[in-house]
Amino acid sequence: MPTRPPIEVAAAGVPLAGARAAMILLHGRGATAHSMLSIAEVLSQPDIAYIAPQAPGNTWYPYSFLAPLAQNEPDLSRALEIVDAMVGEAVRAGIPRERIVLLGFSQGGCLALEYAARNAQRYGAVVGLSGGLIGPEGTPRDYAGSLEGTPVFLGCSDVDGHIPLWRVHESTKVMAGLGARVTERIYPGIGHTINDDEMRHVEALLASLQRP
Repeated sequence: MPTRPPIEVAAAGVPLAGARAAMILLHGRGATAHSMLSIAEVLSQPDIAYIAPQAPGNTWYPYSFLAPLAQNEPDLSRALEIVDAMVGEAVRAGIPRERIVLLGFSQGGCLALEYAARNAQRYGAVVGLSGGLIGPEGTPRDYAGSLEGTPVFLGCSDVDGHIPLWRVHESTKVMAGLGARVTERIYPGIGHTINDDEMRHVEALLASLQRP
């Protein structure tokens, strides 16, 4: 069996060892890990380790996030494994999951939400920017576990050409049902982008992650 190539990771902020918290940044389709590090510059939070894995071929999975799940395999499972590896790396460096933030935009936002739902436990925060849970309409959402009060933020436009509004609302309901404290913000008419209000919400979430 051929071995998988190593995961490429871009990093910013402080090293994981000794960081107050870690943020795992997941890029969108066709983008790069390095492009997500601009978020670290905007947030400018001290003592945070920012790590951004690179999707093979710049794409976490080949088809729409609304496609049948089997169509996006095995890439989707591999993408979830990469996120899990990043979480594991932070934990091994001494950062508990309660101070690990999962943040993704677009395809990366979908991946962040899906990973948290499939691996429900207490995280520092989960942020889906222009994203939603993965799978076609009617996908069973019988995830196990509990998010135990994890703050979850979903931000999206009402006219996003890639993320239908009904999926954002469904994702909010599912994450709340898993025990998350969900904040949903819908921005009229702005399209598929990240805005300043979203960054203020993320900054507040990071600021709340204090050392034990």
